[in-house]
Amino acid sequence: MKMIRAIVRPDKTEGVAEALALAGLPSLTKMHVFGRGRTKGIRIGDVVYDEFPKTMLLMVVEDEKLEEALTVILENAKTGTMGDGKVFVTEVVEAYTVSNGTKGL
Repeated sequence: MKMIRAIVRPDKTEGVAEALALAGLPSLTKMHVFGRGRTKGIRIGDVVYDEFPKTMLLMVVEDEKLEEALTVILENAKTGTMGDGKVFVTEVVEAYTVSNGTKGL
């Protein structure tokens, strides 16, 4: 299993979530976050904007669904300009359902 943490523009969140659901990947968690990338923000006159609103989408997928999920996220979150976000993938060792203790997704 893999955990995907996708940090995307807030205005792209619903499009990404809908495309994931259409691809058979409806389970995700959304969090509103603030951050900046390599540019360390932007300066306009004397004002520096160094934290921008983003949305973090978290989801766990089976290994065989990883490439499909990444393709959907990258295609639907992209505007082609700086600030589109990042996607991180990490290994998930175990997962449990809280309501019944079942192991796995």
